[in-house]
Amino acid sequence: MTGSRAPEMAQILSPARQGRAKVQDRRIRMLVFLSIGSAALIGWAYLGAMVSAMVPVMDMADLGPGMQILNSFNVFHGLSADARAALAVLCLPAGFETFGMPAASHWTATDFGLVFAMWVMMTLAMMLPSAAPMISAYAETAAANAETKVSSIFAVSFGYLSVWMVYALVATVGQWLLVEARLLSEMMAPATMVFAGTTMLAAGVYQFTPAKKACLMRCRRPLEFFAMRFSSRVSRAYILGNEQGLLCLGCCWALMTVMFAVGVMNIFWIALLGAFMALEKSISSPWPSRLIGLLLLAWGSAVIAASPAGQGLLAG
Repeated sequence: MTGSRAPEMAQILSPARQGRAKVQDRRIRMLVFLSIGSAALIGWAYLGAMVSAMVPVMDMADLGPGMQILNSFNVFHGLSADARAALAVLCLPAGFETFGMPAASHWTATDFGLVFAMWVMMTLAMMLPSAAPMISAYAETAAANAETKVSSIFAVSFGYLSVWMVYALVATVGQWLLVEARLLSEMMAPATMVFAGTTMLAAGVYQFTPAKKACLMRCRRPLEFFAMRFSSRVSRAYILGNEQGLLCLGCCWALMTVMFAVGVMNIFWIALLGAFMALEKSISSPWPSRLIGLLLLAWGSAVIAASPAGQGLLAG
């Protein structure tokens, strides 16, 4: 009799076990996404602290287009460009440091560390939110295979972030080279209009390349990617995150580089570009990418045309 009741008990317990498994899956995914959201907030908090430290003592217009709005909160509001420049020398003498900013035009090891930390926080703030669908797709695939593990979901996330940490290091070295070449000011804004314009043109052209299209298409379909390659092993999950990070890098590196054209610490453009990259990955239409490409091409051309070199060419 006991043996005859065993299949019946199994049928009764199976839905209960499935229910508990679903609850556990939801809790794990909530934990992961709370952690991701917290990391993104840390990035924004760090960048916000940098900007807050600059506002009282800097002419915020020097940080790039749009940042002059923040002069409403300091003594530079309503002054002419010459007056702001003279006042900036008094408010921010040579060697004066604000939170997170390199203090000198010739960087020390500390300055390298500060700029690297800034780029890391920018990647957390800009790239983690757009990675949420990818991480969710891995968690969904894991649940479908009844192999949901906190460690493997975090491994995918860390694998993705590792790629962007390398990008942050490359961007730091690139920023140092630009500062040394005097193409980037100490305020981390473009020193010449030609440099700003050509950077925008390059980013605009990339929006129409096959590499951009291929990477973006794969970024939009993470569920298919994980369905074919899924593994719950931590080491393999980390590699899967690396692969997704590389696809995202191939999709977004040019737009991230636009920060050199609009001011590396331009908080408004950090938010705008981050939102656009998230939107671009979530909409299947090619038009968002084409539209930003056209806008960058038009803006870059206008900036170059308005530069002294461009004016000289047009006059000649």
